[in-house]
Amino acid sequence: MRIIVEHRTRYRFTEPQTRLIQLLRMTPDDTDDQTVVAWSIDVDCDARLRESRDGLGNRQTMLYADGPLDGIEISVRGEVLTGEPQGLLRGMAEPLPPTFYLRESERTMPGAALAAFARDALDGGAIDLDAIVRFSRSLGDRLTGVEGETLRDAATVFDSGTASAREVAQAMVAGLRAAEVPSRYVGGYRQDESQSCAPHGWVEAFVPDQGWCAIDPSRGALIDDRYVRVAIGIDTASAAPVAGSRLGAGEESLDVALIVAQANGQD
Repeated sequence: MRIIVEHRTRYRFTEPQTRLIQLLRMTPDDTDDQTVVAWSIDVDCDARLRESRDGLGNRQTMLYADGPLDGIEISVRGEVLTGEPQGLLRGMAEPLPPTFYLRESERTMPGAALAAFARDALDGGAIDLDAIVRFSRSLGDRLTGVEGETLRDAATVFDSGTASAREVAQAMVAGLRAAEVPSRYVGGYRQDESQSCAPHGWVEAFVPDQGWCAIDPSRGALIDDRYVRVAIGIDTASAAPVAGSRLGAGEESLDVALIVAQANGQD
């Protein structure tokens, strides 16, 4: 499938800022199942952009802008050709061993209830692709889907019984790690009928003898050719599209607009 992504992030400040430093994880990488045909990041002010990779292998762009600035708009446009991965991932940059992704963060501390739920759902049996999918469906059934961009920690989400797509993905990561399954959060895009949507999140889990597999717990299914993989992290924060700091007083407001569409309606 050929997927077009248009992603605009706009910050506005109540007082002019002296300097902005932003880390952008907004550029996907080539794998065996996705090819970046074209991709650009544009900024509506005089800024310096420096590309590199982080320690997890993600492509990242550092943005430096000097003020005075009353706002900044970051516009991303790209085209990606995706294949049908059948849930199994191939050809990614993997600088770290799978055991690295057993480590917890504040956002992925499971709490007693989620840890027990994960152990029961996985039933102490062999960890294979089917077991991972069953767990994702059990968790999705347990959490009622909600709209919104709040990103609460995994234990809070599980106890509340509600979750956004990105929150349920982070909760699944926490549950898998509690069961000693290396897993990581994935940030990216998913094409659906509405086209206008929010940045999406799903899960990659390491299955012995098979490697990394990718599951979307908000759907209870393996990913397919509608997904564009952008960044991985140990939680939602470490795979966030935009993170950084500003030098200046006042408050900020954020507006995000995203369109993910199939190019020309054809594969």
